[in-house]
Amino acid sequence: MTDMTTTKPGISAAIIVHGGRVLMVRRRVSEGELMWQFPAGGIEEGESPEEAAVRETLEETGLEVKALRLLGQRVHPKTGREMSYTAAEVVAGEAHVGDADELDAVAWVAHDQLADYVPYGLFDAVQSYLDETLPR
Repeated sequence: MTDMTTTKPGISAAIIVHGGRVLMVRRRVSEGELMWQFPAGGIEEGESPEEAAVRETLEETGLEVKALRLLGQRVHPKTGREMSYTAAEVVAGEAHVGDADELDAVAWVAHDQLADYVPYGLFDAVQSYLDETLPR
C-alpha cells in the first residue's frame, strides 16, 4: 500500500543583516503569537532552502539578496512546520512591503530590540548568528 499522506512544504526564512540591523516583517494575519518574523515562505518543488529564502525575500520585500549559508533547520515549536534559516546579504534595493496581501510592515531591528519583536526567543542557530553579526 502506498503512503498517500501529503505534507506541507518546508518554510525557508532569510536572516538578512544590513547596516547593523536585521530585517523583520509583520504578517497581516498572525500565526498564533507570531506577528513579526523574518522574510519567509514555502520551499517550492526542486528548490533549495537557500533559493527559497532569496526568492521569498524578493517577493515579500522587493529586496534582492544573496544567500550566504544555511544556519540550521528545525520544526518550529509554535507552528509545527519544518523551518530552514539562511543567512543572506543585501545585493540591491530597499526593503518595503512588496506583498501587501501577506505583510503590513517591514522593520530593520537592532540587537537590543529583538526581544521586543520576538518575545518568545529565537532559534539558537539564528540567535548565535545575530549575536556574532549585530553590534550590541
